[in-house]
Amino acid sequence: MTQHDYHNHHDCFHLLNSLSDYVDGELGEELCNEIERHVADCEDCRIFVDTYKKTIYLYHETTAEPEIPSDVRLRLFHRLNLKDFLENSVGEAQE
Repeated sequence: MTQHDYHNHHDCFHLLNSLSDYVDGELGEELCNEIERHVADCEDCRIFVDTYKKTIYLYHETTAEPEIPSDVRLRLFHRLNLKDFLENSVGEAQE
């Protein structure tokens, strides 16, 4: 039997519950160290954490804030009676 056969998967589930906070840097140092030690010894969790981080990275890289077309923005500001914004938008649209 390999070391993987003796692995306690209860630790995996326990630590992965904190994964989002870990990746976001919102966990205390002690729990971060515990997760890092576990991931160093558990290939399944290491793959899971790496995939999770890559997914978040790719999401942020490919998701841009949508640009509102100037004509839609002008109609919206006009409808909301936001004259100050309307005047600024007209100036921006002409540039």
